[in-house]
Amino acid sequence: MPAADLLLTGARVRTLDPALPEASAVAVRDGLIAAVGDTEELVAHWSGPGTERVDLTGATLVPGLVDSHSHPVWGLEMATGADLSGVRNLDELRAALRTAPRVDGWVVAWGLDHNAFGGRTVDRALIEDVLDGAPAFVRLYDGHSALASGSALAAAGITGPREFAQRAEIVCDADGRPTGYLVEHAAMDLLVAVMPRPSFAERRAGLLALLSDMAATGLTGAHVMDLGHADVPQLLASVEEEAVLPLRLRIAPWCMPGVDKAGLDELIALQSEAGKHWRVGGVKFFMDGTVEGGTAWLEHADCHGQGTDAFWPDPQAYSDAVRYLHEAGVGTATHAIGDAAVRHVLDTVEALGASGRGRHRIEHIETVPDDTIPRFAALGVAASMQPPHTAYTRGDHADEWSKRLGSDRASRAWRIRDLRDAGAVLALGSDWPIAHYDVRRVLSMARVPEGAASHGQGLTGLMALEGCTSHAALAAGEDAGRIAPGLRADLTAFGLDPVEAPADEVAEAPVRLTTVGGHITHRGA
Repeated sequence: MPAADLLLTGARVRTLDPALPEASAVAVRDGLIAAVGDTEELVAHWSGPGTERVDLTGATLVPGLVDSHSHPVWGLEMATGADLSGVRNLDELRAALRTAPRVDGWVVAWGLDHNAFGGRTVDRALIEDVLDGAPAFVRLYDGHSALASGSALAAAGITGPREFAQRAEIVCDADGRPTGYLVEHAAMDLLVAVMPRPSFAERRAGLLALLSDMAATGLTGAHVMDLGHADVPQLLASVEEEAVLPLRLRIAPWCMPGVDKAGLDELIALQSEAGKHWRVGGVKFFMDGTVEGGTAWLEHADCHGQGTDAFWPDPQAYSDAVRYLHEAGVGTATHAIGDAAVRHVLDTVEALGASGRGRHRIEHIETVPDDTIPRFAALGVAASMQPPHTAYTRGDHADEWSKRLGSDRASRAWRIRDLRDAGAVLALGSDWPIAHYDVRRVLSMARVPEGAASHGQGLTGLMALEGCTSHAALAAGEDAGRIAPGLRADLTAFGLDPVEAPADEVAEAPVRLTTVGGHITHRGA
């Protein structure tokens, strides 16, 4: 019998494999799990002169944790400049921008909570006087909107409203003057095109550092919900020339309104792009935007009379694009936050027939009525949700998200437990940089959601773990997320049991070890 490359012993191994639910040791060879069983038995049969043995006594070893919705490459640019996530009101915002460092003369910031404006209309007039004329671009936390200063608008040649092929808006006042509030990607991209951008080498170094930090929280993989720039495959290949990617990345490039057959064929061709620990797998759509930005597609308008339009001006064109990709064997993930958006995606998958089962997923699902819940399991549509998003709402519905929707819809927020109890595949993630990437917080907040989802939607410890392991694998259509011979050796070891320990302790659990394909990517104390 050949010797193992890596032998992990002495742990409580939660395999999530019905054939052998628990063990105490795992042998790894050639990047795969070679054996699972008793420590003494595996040491006797799998030890050799080249075997690295790691004693995990006192730890709990689980399948490698996966963030089912993240933006680690594009997010490096989104999370550039001053971090405004701690800003709570307009005075704090103005103080932060006044002292923010300049990047090639620009004030660049991110992570600003909509609630910081205190109900005021988002307008550059609120911040212009603290910028000393510098061009400024401030991303709001939702990633779908931003505030730009007058000189930034001028640099991009923005002088008034524009028409876009997708749902997007340069918000203007009654006189046609741009307020600086930019809603959705097409509008923000006009500014991004003229802003300072990190070099290839800076992005490469930043990506490796970020993924290493993610691995230190217990992550071994991420479903990346964008391709970002066209050079991302080259960026990833460049990293892998000299190092092991600390996370296994599965990338879904975007499909936007206005796409033609040639564009869809390009997305299909991209599915062959892959490296050792990354691959393109699936396509990402948007059916709507965000509640706070007024672009979530709702069955009834929000309190501002907004939210009744889809991100795709012709929703049937979305359905046709999904069908075309589906018939080519490509799975899809669709951003759908509002009830109308979720319903349309479910209707689209239902129209595909039995072949649509297990091939498509919906991201976010922030508010849905009762009749929607059982359709996920019935149609085989995975629900991909982000427990940390619940922190942006409040239990008393006094936040911008809840006020826009009204109490009835706000009471149907982030129904993770309802979906799981109804039999749906429930994959969990962070949506970094919209929320922090620490997967321990994902596990903890799935059990004790905050804000509008704080009542009745908490998962059990085992459900939360499955959301980042076996259910994440099901959502990706992969045979993974368990500890069993023949599967990838993506593993996470905690200093406590993430299933049985209290949720607040899980949020700060010591990470003893993470491995990706048998490579140790993080080694704790």
